[in-house]
Amino acid sequence: MEQRRAIRCLLGVVAAVLLCSVTSAQLRYSIPEEVNEGTVVGNAAKDLGLDRNTLKERRYRIVSSTAEPLFYVSQTDGILYVSRKIDREKECPQSSTCVMNLKTVLENPLEVHYVGVEVVDINDHSPNFSEEETTLDISESVLPGARFQLTASQDGDSGQLSVQHYKLSENDHFRLEVKDKGKEGKIPILVVKKSLDRETTGRFSLVLTAFDGGKPPKTGDMNIVINVLDINDNAPVFSKDVYSAMLNENSPIGTAVIQVNATDLDEGLNANVVYSFSKNSPNILQLFDINANTGDIVVKGPLDYEENDMFEIEIQASDKGSVPLKTEKSVNIILVDINDNTPEIEVTSFSSSIPEDSRPGTTVALISVNDLDSGLNGKVICSIGEDVPFALSPSLQDKMYSLVTKSPLDREKISKYDISVVAKDAGQPALSSEKTISVFISDVNDNSPEFSSSPYTFYVTEGNHAGASVFSVKASDRDENENAAISYHIVRDGREGSKLSSFLSINTENGQISALKSFDFETLKSFQFQVVATDGGSPPLSSNVTVNVFILDRNDNAPVILYPVSSNGSAEGVEEIPRNMKAGDLVTKVRAYDADIGYNGWLLFSLQQVTDHSLFTLDRYTGQIRTLRSFTETDEAEHGLLILVKDNGNVSLSATATVTVKLVEPKEAFAASDVKRAAAKVDEEDDNATFYLIVTLGSVSLLFVISIIVLIAMQCSKSTEYTSKYLQDANYDGTLCHSIQYRSGDKRYMLVGPRMSIGSTIVPGSHANTLVLPDRRHTSSGEVRHTFSVFCVMS
Repeated sequence: MEQRRAIRCLLGVVAAVLLCSVTSAQLRYSIPEEVNEGTVVGNAAKDLGLDRNTLKERRYRIVSSTAEPLFYVSQTDGILYVSRKIDREKECPQSSTCVMNLKTVLENPLEVHYVGVEVVDINDHSPNFSEEETTLDISESVLPGARFQLTASQDGDSGQLSVQHYKLSENDHFRLEVKDKGKEGKIPILVVKKSLDRETTGRFSLVLTAFDGGKPPKTGDMNIVINVLDINDNAPVFSKDVYSAMLNENSPIGTAVIQVNATDLDEGLNANVVYSFSKNSPNILQLFDINANTGDIVVKGPLDYEENDMFEIEIQASDKGSVPLKTEKSVNIILVDINDNTPEIEVTSFSSSIPEDSRPGTTVALISVNDLDSGLNGKVICSIGEDVPFALSPSLQDKMYSLVTKSPLDREKISKYDISVVAKDAGQPALSSEKTISVFISDVNDNSPEFSSSPYTFYVTEGNHAGASVFSVKASDRDENENAAISYHIVRDGREGSKLSSFLSINTENGQISALKSFDFETLKSFQFQVVATDGGSPPLSSNVTVNVFILDRNDNAPVILYPVSSNGSAEGVEEIPRNMKAGDLVTKVRAYDADIGYNGWLLFSLQQVTDHSLFTLDRYTGQIRTLRSFTETDEAEHGLLILVKDNGNVSLSATATVTVKLVEPKEAFAASDVKRAAAKVDEEDDNATFYLIVTLGSVSLLFVISIIVLIAMQCSKSTEYTSKYLQDANYDGTLCHSIQYRSGDKRYMLVGPRMSIGSTIVPGSHANTLVLPDRRHTSSGEVRHTFSVFCVMS
């Protein structure tokens, strides 16, 4: 069709040239196109100079090869009319000038006239694009200034009424240039004025408008769709600026942590994102894993809050472009603590022990507690038992405590404390731990030595070996080490009661006391001295104790015959008695004494030899010689009696006396009767004394045994928690259990049984007849009374 139009156009041009050359002098009219049918073009006959009256006869007409000519001429008046509407664009396509050459003919004679009718274009067509929408694919990599030719708009009009210019809708990335290509018209060209970014704008919808030269101009539009072609110029972009996740520690393997998501503004493979770990420590890779396609992060290994409470994981998102682009993002995973750690207790002691005189508030140790958990799970409270003299004092520093004393200490009561420190956290459920702190209490010299008995009472048998140990005292000190190292010494103050202490020696280390001389009961019955025990503390402490020593008699004295009177080493006497004495009458009495006392001084009399056993009898206890029967004439006038006097010691000592009894007539014996009566009176008294002596010796024996038993019991049970002081003699109430006197030889003895309390002593210098009572008695045991015998020598 285009080719046909081109041929037609060419023929028209040729015809026009010929016509112009042949009929240059002919008529030429001009009419607008699209005029109505019957529109007068012009009076051709008149303008050609033809006689209008002959037009009809000569058959004035237009010769046309078409069936429907555009014009016709009237034979009446010769006026040229439009026979139908003329479409210039149809009749003269692609021609800037449209001239219709009409051939008019007259007959008779034949006359040909050419009339040219120029059809003047009117703006009856709008610019028209061959397609309503055109699509351009432009790579986002093009540079500004890139040009893209667009399809020109067509307009059926010509000349100034054809497309004169174009306009592109407003945008920031493209502009329009128009190139005038002459007959081809004006060609629009799209020019890139700003770099394209598909990810910002991947598609542009523009409108190209063509304007013709009419007034007003007519327009035609064409939509231009520009698709920006992707290049891999965008790395993946994560959906969040910060990825954070909370995760419980000890979460099982496979637990989902968080999902990361990245998008790529590119397309196709350039936008296909895969995920991986990037630049992470081997530890991270052992604990977590990531799904390459979905971005899901899961737990891979065991998690422990105490080892690491937060993880910063580097995630890499990469596209699948030919040259992959990558983006990295940090994922912060915060572990949520669970109470899986017990509190830890650490003790820092200042010393291995503290003195027992430490004041309340003295710091013993520093205790720090720690819990690897956090929050309430890591909040720890420490406590100790209430039954110890210690307390926990919180420190200004968190989780620090001071173990301090809260009450006085006494090493002698408790020398070591095992303090249980309990640390308990505030978790649910709570966890606790316990640690024992051993606190040793060191000794200070706060206790004086204490004697095992106070006072001490010792019984020493006379005749001891000089220099031998006779007894010992023992003191103990509740302190320890040097403070409990005790030394002993005897007080030698020169007083009368302690003069005998000069004959004593004490071992300073063990309290063994030795006598430097042998004691004689007959000379010394008892004495008293004091021993001081001193410890090794600094300063030293000491205490003293009174030691009462009683000398026990031993049978070291033989009986002494008082009557008959001894002469030349033997006791011999002569008694004259009347023959008329009856049976049972007293003949005489052998008198004797023993310096010993008790059983050792208890004398027994026996007849060793007698001339006639039927005449005389000897009283075993009194030494009285009496007649067994009356004398007869046949009895001898002189009789000899050998009397043995012995004591009751374990090894008896004895003496003998010889009494010669002479029988005389009553008259001869009368002179001695007064003496006999006097002697009988004395004998009666002696008989009474002898009886008392027997009773006394029995009582002494019994009391002695009881005293020893009670004394042993006292020593075993007596508390040492008291002190004694001596009372004046006036404090003794003087009450005696019994008081028996007897005479032996030229001395008179009194046996007394005093009532005494525990700790009673004999006051030195009181001849062992003054009792001293302690100033207080132990409240727990009460007063315990016991009886023992004291022998008092009276002149």
